[in-house]
Amino acid sequence: MTSISTFLTAQPLLAVFLTIALGYLLGAVNLGGFSLGSGAVLFVGLAVGAFAPKLVLPALLGNVGLLLFLYGVGIAYGAQFFRGLSSAEGAKANLASVIAVAAALALTLAAVRWIPGVELGEALGAFAGAGTSTAALQAAIAVFGTAPATGYSVAYPLGVAVPILLLGLYNAMAKPPLEKRGAVVMLTEEVDVTEFGVLGMTLSHASRNLPAGVSIVAIRRSHHNIPATGETTLERDDVLLLTGTDKAALVNAASRFGTSDPGRMVRDRSDLDYNRFFVSNAKIAGKRLGDVELAPELGARILHLRRSDADLHPDPDRLLEFGDRVGVLAPRASFPEIGKIFGDSVRGTGEVSYIAIGVGVTLGLGFGAIAWPLPFIGRFTLGFAGLLLIALFLGWRRRTGPFQWSMPVSANLVLRNFGLTLFLAVVGISSGATFAATIAKSGLLYLLLGSAIVAVLVIVTLLVTVFVFRMPFDAAAGIISGVTGNPAILSFANRIAPTDRPDIGYAMIFPSMTVLKILLVQVVGTWGN
Repeated sequence: MTSISTFLTAQPLLAVFLTIALGYLLGAVNLGGFSLGSGAVLFVGLAVGAFAPKLVLPALLGNVGLLLFLYGVGIAYGAQFFRGLSSAEGAKANLASVIAVAAALALTLAAVRWIPGVELGEALGAFAGAGTSTAALQAAIAVFGTAPATGYSVAYPLGVAVPILLLGLYNAMAKPPLEKRGAVVMLTEEVDVTEFGVLGMTLSHASRNLPAGVSIVAIRRSHHNIPATGETTLERDDVLLLTGTDKAALVNAASRFGTSDPGRMVRDRSDLDYNRFFVSNAKIAGKRLGDVELAPELGARILHLRRSDADLHPDPDRLLEFGDRVGVLAPRASFPEIGKIFGDSVRGTGEVSYIAIGVGVTLGLGFGAIAWPLPFIGRFTLGFAGLLLIALFLGWRRRTGPFQWSMPVSANLVLRNFGLTLFLAVVGISSGATFAATIAKSGLLYLLLGSAIVAVLVIVTLLVTVFVFRMPFDAAAGIISGVTGNPAILSFANRIAPTDRPDIGYAMIFPSMTVLKILLVQVVGTWGN
C-alpha cells in the first residue's frame, strides 16, 4: 500500500485522472433512484488525498477548472439571469436565499455563544466551508489569521455532501413533478377551402384573426404545393397547410376555411419539402428569428426550432443559438442556399472563439480582483464571483463588435463539465489529508457544526421556496445550489431535475450570495474580534 501511495505522489496527473475515472464509476451507481453523479469525484478525491497525504497538486489546476465551469454557466444563462432579477420569481429566490444564509449565520453565532470550545474564528471558517465559499474564508483569514482554516477544512466536504444527500432524499421520497418549460410539439392541419366568406381573400387578411400560434405556411393549388405569401388570393378547391402547437386552436382555425382533409400536402414533396438546418454561422447566431432574411425567391418558411433536446416555437423575437436546428419548408432546389445562410455545419457547432474566451475570462478575473471599499469594514474582492458576473453580462450581451461571446450549446457543455470535474478532483485530493487530520484532532465538534450549518442552508431554502413561495422543485434545486455554492451540487441538481431551471437558479443566486457571505463574515469578524 505504501508503494502505491508513493507512486501516486510521484504521478499527480495520473492521480487526478484516476480520481475522475473512479469518481464517475461510483457516481453511476444507482441505489433506489439515488446516485451521486459527478459529485462522487469529490469523495473519491478525498479518499485519494487521505491515502496519499504527500500528494501535492498545484492550486492553479483546480482554479482553471472552476473558471471554465463558471464562465460556461455565465455565457449560457446570462439572459435568463438578468430577466430573473427583474421578475417576481427572481425576487422570491433572492429573498429565500437571504433568509437561509441569515439563519445559518445565526446558528453559527449561537454555537460560539453557547457551545464550549467553539471559537469565533473557527466557527466562521465552518460557516464559509458549509457554504463552500473560498472568498468568505479569505475574508475570515484576513481578520483571524489561519484559525478559520480548521473549521473550513472540515465543513467544506460536508458543504458538498449534505446538500446532495438532502436533495436526493427529498427527490426520492416526495417525487416532485417536473414541468419542462419551452418544449412544444409542432402539429399540422390540412383544410379544403370551401367557406364562401374567405374566397377572394388574401392570405395576409385571412391570417389576421387566427388563434395565437397558428400559421398558414403553404397552399396546394392545381396539384402543386406552393409557399404561402401574404398576397396570395384564396380560391375554391385550394388546400391550406396550417401549423401550430395546440390541437384545439388548429381545429378552430381550420373550421374558418372549410373541412379538414389531411394527407395530400404532407405526402407530396415534389414541390415543397421540409429540412432542418444547423445554426453554425456566426453572423446568424445571436440574431432574432424574425431578422433572418430569407430571399422571397427561395420560397422558404421557418416552421420549427429545436434547441438541445427541446422543441421551441419559432417566435420572431426568439434569439438563435449556435447548434440550433431550424426547420424550414421550401423547394428542394433552395436547400443549398438556405444551408449557406444558417451555416448548416455540425462541426461548426462544436467550435468556439478562443479569442472571445480569452478576453472574457481576462475581464472577469480582472473585475474579480478589484478591491472594493466598504464603510467600517475595509476592502473586499469578489474573486471568482466577479468572473461569473462578467460572464453573465457577456452572455446577456451575446456579441460586442467583433467578439461573439456566445458559444454552441454542445461546446459549452463540454467546457463547463470538464472544468467542473477537474475542479472537484483537485479539491478532493488537496483536502483529503487535511480533512482526515482535522477530524482526528478536533473530534466531532466542527464536524457536527458544519453539518448543522449546511443542513440549515438547504432545509430553510427548500422550505421557503417550495412550501412558502410554491416554486417548482427544479427551480428550488437551482436556488439551493446557488446558496450552498458548489458546482457539484448544481451538477447533481441537473441530474435529478433535468430542466433549465437549476442552471438559471444557480446563476441567479450564486453571485449575490457569495457577496453576501463575504460581507457577513467581514462584519461579524470585525465586530467580534
